[in-house]
Amino acid sequence: MNRTDRLVAMVLHLQGRRVVRASELAEHFSITERTVYRDIAALGEAGVPIVGEAGVGYCLLKGYQLPPVMFTADEATSLFVGGELVKQFTDASLQAPMATALDKLRAVLPRDRQDHVERLVSRTVIYGQASRGSAPEAVAQRWLLPVQQGVVLRRVLRLAYQGRERAEETTRDVEPLGVVFYGGAWYLVAWCRLRLDYRHFRIDRIRRLEVTPVVFELREGFSFKKHMEESGAREQTLPVRVWFHRKAQERARRESFATLIEEKVRDGGAEFALYAWSLEWMARWLLSFGDQAEALAPAKLRALVRAEAAKIAQLHTD
Repeated sequence: MNRTDRLVAMVLHLQGRRVVRASELAEHFSITERTVYRDIAALGEAGVPIVGEAGVGYCLLKGYQLPPVMFTADEATSLFVGGELVKQFTDASLQAPMATALDKLRAVLPRDRQDHVERLVSRTVIYGQASRGSAPEAVAQRWLLPVQQGVVLRRVLRLAYQGRERAEETTRDVEPLGVVFYGGAWYLVAWCRLRLDYRHFRIDRIRRLEVTPVVFELREGFSFKKHMEESGAREQTLPVRVWFHRKAQERARRESFATLIEEKVRDGGAEFALYAWSLEWMARWLLSFGDQAEALAPAKLRALVRAEAAKIAQLHTD
C-alpha cells in the first residue's frame, strides 16, 4: 500500500471508531508508531481535523466525514465472493440482508468494475457447507486474489504446485477458468498446459504463483457450468458408508457437502451412505468426531482414517 492509499485508509479507519491509539494504527497498517505520527501530521496539514491526546489516542472531530470512496475492483470482488459464502453457509436471517446489500453495491459500481465482478462471480462455485476449521488457511488466502485476477483477465498463471502428500513439486503454466469451494478448501479450475487436460488445483498447495502477461482464449466449446456438473458427477462416483452416533448426526448433516442417506440404525446411532469429493478430506473430517463416527467403506477410507489417527497418536507419545 502506497502512502496516499494509506492516508485515505487511515481516515476511514478513524471515521469508523471513536478513539484509536497510535499503537493500534501501527499494528493495523504494519508500520511503526513514528510513521503513524508523521502520517497524522500530514493529514492535519491537509485539513483533516484529527484530535489527539497523549495516553488516550486519536479521533476525528465530530461532524467530519470523508467523501464516499469508490471500491477498487479487488475490493468489490472480495465482497461479492464473501456474499456467496454467506448465502451458502448461513441461515436466512443473514442471507436476505446480504443479498440486498450486494444489490446496492452493484448499483453504484462503475460499469467496468461491474463487468469485472460479474465475470468472476459467474466463474465462482461454492458447494455444500463449511466444516468447522475449514476457514481458508494463510496460504490459500495469499493466492486466492491473484488466482481470481487471472480468471477475470484471462492471464496464464505459472504455478509451483505441490501435489498430494509426498508428491513431487512441479512447475506448470495453466489457463485459469474459475474457482470453486468444496470439501473445506478452495480450488482453481484450469487447463493445464503440462498435462494437456482440465485440472483442479488446491489453492493451499500452491507454493509460488506468477500472473504472466500472456493472455489466453477460452477453449472452443468450454462451459464452466457444464464442466463443474460433469466434474461433480465423476467425483461423486466415490460411494462412502459411515456410522454416526445420534449425538453427532445433526452436526454431520450440517457440515457435510453431500446428502446423508440413513440406511441402518444400530449401536446408538445409524449407518449412512453418501458420496465423497475427497477420501483424504473425509478421513480428516471423520476423525474430528472422535468416537462418535466410524468409516465403514470403502477399505481405502478406513485405511486413511487409521493413518491419520496414527500420525496424531505419534505426536502425543512420550
